[in-house]
Amino acid sequence: MEIRSTVPLEGRDDLSLAYTPGVAEVCEAIAADPALVNDYTWVANTVAVVTDGTAVLGLGDIGPAAAMPVMEGKAVLFKQFGGVDAVPICLDTTDTDEIVETVARLAPSFGGINLEDISAPRCFEIEQRLKDLLDIPVFHDDQHGTAVVALAALENALRLTGRLHETTRVVISGAGAAGVAVARILLAAGIKDLAVTDRRGILHSGRADLTPVKADLARDTADLTGRQGTLTDAMRGADVYIGVSGGTVPEEVVATMAPDAVIFGLANPTPEVHPDVAHRFARVVATGRSDFPNQINNVLAFPGIFRGAFDVRARAITEGMKLAAATAIADLVGEDLREDYIVPSPFDPRVGPAVSAAVSEAARRDGVARTAG
Repeated sequence: MEIRSTVPLEGRDDLSLAYTPGVAEVCEAIAADPALVNDYTWVANTVAVVTDGTAVLGLGDIGPAAAMPVMEGKAVLFKQFGGVDAVPICLDTTDTDEIVETVARLAPSFGGINLEDISAPRCFEIEQRLKDLLDIPVFHDDQHGTAVVALAALENALRLTGRLHETTRVVISGAGAAGVAVARILLAAGIKDLAVTDRRGILHSGRADLTPVKADLARDTADLTGRQGTLTDAMRGADVYIGVSGGTVPEEVVATMAPDAVIFGLANPTPEVHPDVAHRFARVVATGRSDFPNQINNVLAFPGIFRGAFDVRARAITEGMKLAAATAIADLVGEDLREDYIVPSPFDPRVGPAVSAAVSEAARRDGVARTAG
């Protein structure tokens, strides 16, 4: 990564324009009308990629210094696939209050905040508090990027297998950041029969060990169907399995799913259900890996989501904007839909523009756009 000027700096005139005395005129204009910072600086096109290093990829709590390569990589993806400038920021604290305060104080330098690799359940509170404090998009990609692409893939998998949202039975293993967000977006998309499991089984209100986030999710999922028990119980007869937990689902459990099942084993590097096993029982199989078909890759979502939000200077990223992004991704597959092609490639040049256009339109529709774009 590097920072590069977009204008020449080759002589005295260039220097006087880019810095003193010319820059003073811009400063005075912004001081008189702070909104002009979006016209005359890079703020409106720049996102902070913020982590505390507690949940880095599959590596876990490796600390802020070791997390920097991942944040740099994320910044490169923002630029390559969305034309969005990004600055990696690794914080030397895991205290929720300190993270919120630090990011809030940094916010004037950025048009949006992308939270990254912060462990659950702190990530939920950090995101919500920052959304309440700031009038720029705040987005936890581990939650919502995963959720958007998972929904896009599921929409096409349901179309391929002839299933309807309201009658499809879905099991999600993992109730961390990704699992909660995937569950929430599936509910918003119309899935009715959904069970979410953690290490102790299905989330339901009869359990006394649930965090507030898990308790809220239990009320909206298994409580509505009366499902209780273990992952094995949940899998029996299920149409769809989405794994965001790690671990392994035994083959004999996978075999109890409904015919023409859909299996998304998204843990990296080892899917919860290996594709070789999944294909014995499922019609549609996806992973988080690039060496198998149907990769559920966040890069399909987050660059275009921020691009679309920035294009209309959105104050927030709404549920409607996320649903619109998922629909845009799913629609790109079109008539080429088949078992090994339910989401486009990250290198499909249509992805970024399609997602950003859909997100901008949804922002206008949801009333969070500041400009027409």
